[in-house]
Amino acid sequence: MAVHLPVVVIVGRPNVGKSTLFNRLVGKRIAVVEDTPGITRDRLYAMVEWQGKRFHLVDTGGIVFQDEDPLAEQIRIQAGVALAEADVILFLADAKAGLSADDWELAQQFRGSKVPVLVVVNKADNADRDALANEFYALGIGDVYPVSGLQGRGVADLLDVVVEMLPEVKKDDIPEKEEIRVAIIGRPNVGKSSMVNAFTGEQRMIVSNIAGTTRDSIDTVIEHAGETFRLIDTAGIRRRGKIQGTVEYYMVNRAQKAIERADCAMIVVDGNEGLTDGDKRIMKIAHDAGKACVFAINKWDIKEPPDGMPRKMSILKKDMIKVIRDEIPELLYAKIAFTSAKESAGLEPVLDEVLRAQEAYSFRVSTGQLNRLIGEAVFARPYSSKGRVLKIYYATQVQTRPPTFVMFCNDVELFHFSYERYLLNKIREAFPLEGTPVRIWARASHKDKDKDKKQ
Repeated sequence: MAVHLPVVVIVGRPNVGKSTLFNRLVGKRIAVVEDTPGITRDRLYAMVEWQGKRFHLVDTGGIVFQDEDPLAEQIRIQAGVALAEADVILFLADAKAGLSADDWELAQQFRGSKVPVLVVVNKADNADRDALANEFYALGIGDVYPVSGLQGRGVADLLDVVVEMLPEVKKDDIPEKEEIRVAIIGRPNVGKSSMVNAFTGEQRMIVSNIAGTTRDSIDTVIEHAGETFRLIDTAGIRRRGKIQGTVEYYMVNRAQKAIERADCAMIVVDGNEGLTDGDKRIMKIAHDAGKACVFAINKWDIKEPPDGMPRKMSILKKDMIKVIRDEIPELLYAKIAFTSAKESAGLEPVLDEVLRAQEAYSFRVSTGQLNRLIGEAVFARPYSSKGRVLKIYYATQVQTRPPTFVMFCNDVELFHFSYERYLLNKIREAFPLEGTPVRIWARASHKDKDKDKKQ
């Protein structure tokens, strides 16, 4: 059965500890936490389970109504979207800072709300701070719960109250399918968040021409071709030498972790700028992680009008494909799609390529088929070195995601990388493996086990 979980939203002004409490409730460090206001800009989702009940927890950007920051209005919009779907609201305040004018103004938004509001006063690290929290009763919007997100103090009691207020879980008579997890990666400002917004048809991510707007990895679930895709928008990845301070360190760290938990990496490239060294480095990260890969050449509307863009193969597209194939030969398996997030063009084709890459990523070959193929390949082109002939006795696929094959041979030292590439090409020719890396290991048969090596 497909389960629709209740939603609990954390809201408050900047730097009251929303992300710290979010991480505490989730039980792991998901949101970037730094003693700098405004670190969280998009809204973050995670699942929490307490006393056998599960719910989605949402972290939002800090809201300041008088802020002239160009992103402040979008942050307020993001928080508003989260609140519109909330079943319980956690209004977070700061016991140490006390009741502020911003708290009063934000409280006005929840006065008379039909959704339960809990006033959670954070940074109540001791009994004295508990007493300070009592002044927040003056807001008149709900009961007050002093907690310490950093220390965990009072958090269990808060969760007890939250789960009591949650509505009953709704179930649909639809079998729950496994999600296809897609990490959307790329350099800063290539349009990753714009892509997610275009896929969802809503302003799900904050979009700005200021590089580094997305600081956390954000999850969004969409449906396409009868399949469920979990899109993981990530912070733009820069060279380590350009990482300034701990905030950017955590951004890169989150992006790499997003790649690790994904099945497929959608590598977004700015089609107007063309391929850069930064793009190549990001592509290598996805390839080395052993993930299925698809290229999304974004902003292609600047090069060509969007009409006909998904199918027509122009000279400009052929030139772009040639550059990518020549510059990144290790990703020859990755398909290339041309998109425009701004014009919402080419979106279905790129998701179709992700779907095909995912199927290839999980593909399994029967042992009989594989051994016939390898036997024919070795017979057609035997390999020898210094008078010794390589013999492959047996081949088997040991895992999927990505497809990995073991060749049992007489001597792993004879298994040259050029011959590995030859066998790899034969495997790719015979089976539908476009979009996924394929790995081959050589292993000694019966004897010389200590000479095993991974190719």
